[in-house]
Amino acid sequence: MTDTTAGASSRVPAASAAGRPDTRLVVIRGNSASGKSSVAQGLRDHYGRGVAIVGQDVIRRNVLREHDTACGANIALLGRVARHALDAGFHVVLEGILYADRYSHMITSLVRDHRGVSACYYLDVPLEATLARHASKADAAYREQVTDNHLTSWYRERDLLPGALETVIPADSTLEDTVTRMVRDTDLSAAAAPPPQSKPSRGDSMNPVVLMSDPQVAAIPVRECGEPLVDMRDHDFRVDPRKHDPRGAFAHVREGVLARLTHARSLLPAGTDLLFIEGYRPLSLQQRYFTGYRDQLAADNPDWTPEQLYQAASRYVSPPEIAPHCAGAAVDVTLVDQDGHELDLGTRVNASPEESDGACFTHAANISDRARHHRALLLDAMQGAGFTNYGTEFWHFSAADRYDALMRQEPFARYGPIELP
Repeated sequence: MTDTTAGASSRVPAASAAGRPDTRLVVIRGNSASGKSSVAQGLRDHYGRGVAIVGQDVIRRNVLREHDTACGANIALLGRVARHALDAGFHVVLEGILYADRYSHMITSLVRDHRGVSACYYLDVPLEATLARHASKADAAYREQVTDNHLTSWYRERDLLPGALETVIPADSTLEDTVTRMVRDTDLSAAAAPPPQSKPSRGDSMNPVVLMSDPQVAAIPVRECGEPLVDMRDHDFRVDPRKHDPRGAFAHVREGVLARLTHARSLLPAGTDLLFIEGYRPLSLQQRYFTGYRDQLAADNPDWTPEQLYQAASRYVSPPEIAPHCAGAAVDVTLVDQDGHELDLGTRVNASPEESDGACFTHAANISDRARHHRALLLDAMQGAGFTNYGTEFWHFSAADRYDALMRQEPFARYGPIELP
């Protein structure tokens, strides 16, 4: 280690845990014009909202307007911004030239302290290719301001971090291949693009909702990713006991669903929190729910055909063969205040269309302005974290299951039916 590293380390705060087990930290380093910012943006484009890009140039040049020196204030600030974003539930991409002798202590401390998955990459582009890439940039003013002489003076060959911490990405790796590799390495699953269907206007219950019984849902193939179920009660969430079962199945969700819920909490206003009601549901229980509701409808509507009963039942209970709860992909949630009291969202959670006169529909018109405001808070937070709402139930959200895949026009679902260990 050199004296310059010691100078930088004096500005780094004392080590403390950062982020959560479900957050991801990706560090991308390399010389100027190696493609760092493009890769960072590619990761965000893949994932959507929920990825914080912490760029060295933004902090050093735009925020602080300082030179890159061993004792620069940007070194500690980069680390603090990254830690704060991780603590708030964001995945973080830290990118920049980040010379090893100046920034290694900050980076290695951040990786060491991060509770979740961390991965570091070095984009290894030769000087000749760097100059060629720079010459191809469309911004003529930038090319005049940053010359080949600048790039040559800044260039360091394979300026790797100590301890074999980084994966070296060769110059012939395409942008798509590089992003795909980082996503695979970190399991940074695509999440937050909004559903492609037009969003019904709030208060309009007449907009059509794609039901779980729609053949399009069952037609979506499943490529099971093997992600395990985790217990929400182990992760500092408010978990309501109303759906408690002897094995505690109700409190389990897939790891990726937990990550999204964590992020959704960070998007809620102060004094408001999620109340988790139910997640995983064994197939046998889902079958019992569906059959019971269908039989109730049959008794109340003796002239309905089996097809009508099946479709009507699926407004409120998912058919067992495609139910996202059975995949650990769905959650039933509502909002509470800071004291844990449920907020008014128009109806009780799990109110049927018959009981609520249709007010259980997410965009129902027959609810108060206050309830509509609370529903908007819940919907915006959950969709912002990558969930898809089932339009007949304001409390039901899912991710990476067949229904979510259909709404996002994805070719397959990542979560299929799973058994509780």
